[in-house]
Amino acid sequence: MKKEQVVNCQFSVWYPIFKKHSIKSVILPLPQNVIDYLLDDGTLVVSGGKRHKQTCLLCCNDQRWSDDDTTTTVTAPEFPEFTSKVLEAINALGGRVFPKLNWSAPRDANWIALNSSLQCDSLSDIFLLFKSSDFITHDLTQPFVQCSDQDSPDPLVLRKWSELIPGGEYRCFVKENKLIAISQRDYTQYYPHVLKQEEQICQAVQEFFSQHIQYNFLDEDFVFDVYRDSQGKVWLIDLNPFGEVTDSLLFSWEELMSGGEIAQQQDGPAFRCTTSEVTVQPSPCLSYRIPRDFVDLSRGEDAYKLIDFLKLKKSQQEESEEEEEEEEESAPQ
Repeated sequence: MKKEQVVNCQFSVWYPIFKKHSIKSVILPLPQNVIDYLLDDGTLVVSGGKRHKQTCLLCCNDQRWSDDDTTTTVTAPEFPEFTSKVLEAINALGGRVFPKLNWSAPRDANWIALNSSLQCDSLSDIFLLFKSSDFITHDLTQPFVQCSDQDSPDPLVLRKWSELIPGGEYRCFVKENKLIAISQRDYTQYYPHVLKQEEQICQAVQEFFSQHIQYNFLDEDFVFDVYRDSQGKVWLIDLNPFGEVTDSLLFSWEELMSGGEIAQQQDGPAFRCTTSEVTVQPSPCLSYRIPRDFVDLSRGEDAYKLIDFLKLKKSQQEESEEEEEEEEESAPQ
């Protein structure tokens, strides 16, 4: 995969081409000071205009909570010009938006929002999601990590909020400008209507592809996500590179790359969906609800964290033993 393939899948590149077939969106450049704020892994204070001061929510690894468990009130950084542009865009899009960057949305951080949703109506909502998301950090720091020819600026994308039913989303794989495979997007759940409407779904997606997408994109190998609404109309949601950086869902990249049984589908693309409750799987985003330090410890992936953890446990044990000895000494004989 070349960097150019990833660049071509930037929202800011493909949206102007397919604008009338997608959800209304606004693209705003991210100032460098905002990027620096999003990448600051120290104290998490949420800026955005709702409050001038915020309570410390999260401290960096080198800090420790004080014995009296007090919290520190700190001033959040302000970005008046950027805030004004974001609020103007939110209002233009109906007051509620779905935020993302050029490639990724903060789907791994919806647990931190009060409504457990990616729906935002202010910049502070967006900042809270972005600063809590590994997906967003990856976009800002490693957008070309899988490319063989390894810094393009990443804009903020605000999309008009739409209530999309997960069972209506599909990921489509295109090789040499031919639609070879379609996968249920939310493969962790069983949707009976998807299995029953397989033929109609495939036909609708194929027609949409041939009429609006085929030969109009900048690459001949790519992946696109669509949504089929209750009226049967298909909408373009996103475009992704054709490679392992993109989740292949119910297919494997080995079969998608080489053809295999995919090439044997003579009458159209291969279609796969979750066929019963038995095959339902947990959401891959669930692991992000656990603090990263805990995950690293459980997997043994960070030796320094493990050493710190063992030292802490030893210190706690020693303190406990000292307290027991003091209690025994002070106890009446």
